[in-house]
Amino acid sequence: HTVKQTSWTTKHESPATPVFVGLMLLELVVGVLKTGASVVTVSDGLTSISAGMISRLPHLLVRGCELTAYIYVWERYRLVELPWDSAWTWWFTLVGVDFCYYWVHRFAHEVAILWAAHQVHHSSEYYNLTTALRQSLTQQLSSWIFYLPMALAVPPSLFAVHIQLNLLYQFWIHTELIRDLGPLEWIFNTPKHHRVHHGRNLYCIDKNYGGILIVWDRLFGTFAPETDKVIYGLVFPINTFEILSVQLHYYLYLWERSTTYKTIWDKLSTFIKGPSWTPGKSRLGDHADIPKVTGQEVPHEPSWSLPLQVYVVLHFLLLLGTYHDLFENKMMLSQLTILGMISYILLTLTSLGFIIDQRPTAAVLEMLRCVVMVMVQRCGYVNPLTPSLAVPTEVRRPAWYLESNRKY
Repeated sequence: HTVKQTSWTTKHESPATPVFVGLMLLELVVGVLKTGASVVTVSDGLTSISAGMISRLPHLLVRGCELTAYIYVWERYRLVELPWDSAWTWWFTLVGVDFCYYWVHRFAHEVAILWAAHQVHHSSEYYNLTTALRQSLTQQLSSWIFYLPMALAVPPSLFAVHIQLNLLYQFWIHTELIRDLGPLEWIFNTPKHHRVHHGRNLYCIDKNYGGILIVWDRLFGTFAPETDKVIYGLVFPINTFEILSVQLHYYLYLWERSTTYKTIWDKLSTFIKGPSWTPGKSRLGDHADIPKVTGQEVPHEPSWSLPLQVYVVLHFLLLLGTYHDLFENKMMLSQLTILGMISYILLTLTSLGFIIDQRPTAAVLEMLRCVVMVMVQRCGYVNPLTPSLAVPTEVRRPAWYLESNRKY
């Protein structure tokens, strides 16, 4: 089961990518035809995709916590082995994984240190298919705990399939173009329900946690229907597109907030109670301090020139190629090389974020990044946009690159 499960997740992460890209392009076209405007901006879309890229980087170095812990419990503590080829087992696993996901998601909203990871997904003030890719680098460090009860009976290979299906299902519900699905709204999580979850309106806060099924929210009292116009994003927008700030800013905020309290319990409560908690309030706090939504809010969007947007998009596409090649060839690379390439990816995404934010130091950081890019290209780890650009800088490519090209 371990071998099956590992090979499944390794081989089936990339085929979904063309589907995602195709659906995002389709949403873009339909959005323009339907509303006369683009449903996604360059700054927000690139930031969301960047977050998705960063969330996968740890898989270059270690196997995911979810599957590693799951296999450990399965091999040592399973109570029964459900037959993998039974339809009943498949249905049980589908419902069981979704039930566990509901609690993963709910705790991610109700425990501040977990919210520090999950807030990344809610940080966009837009709601489109790129938002689905805006994932956290650190949430995977804690979510695995909630799935361990499944390991007492469900084979790892089957769990690996369903954990992926659960996440894949949630991609398409991040859109405003699908308004209502009639009777399906009673059972399934839909774009209509999930829009509420992403809202910062008072009626939207901490609602609609379901993954595939919305019945869990109806059962546990966390369901809310879509009524007023939904305003998306965090209750206190971060107003930045710099990816490391998007990923990590809330951890720093929690630490700074904890230092303002005097007792050890209050300091600890900052991390383990709700994000809205303050001393003297209930575990989840209250929403009295949340800014009221008027419905007239405008998403943060920097003013930057079209040539600058083209520049950022071109370098982002170049980085996507490098990112793809890194995952394709990771088995042939040393850990040191992988760490170096991860650093280059983070440097590039950070620099592009600085440009989008129009920060004063953006030009200096981008010059440094370009120097690093040329050095990395000379080592053969980055392909130029066109072969002619390689002439002044390219040297003999390393053996792993030549070997990988012979395969394909």
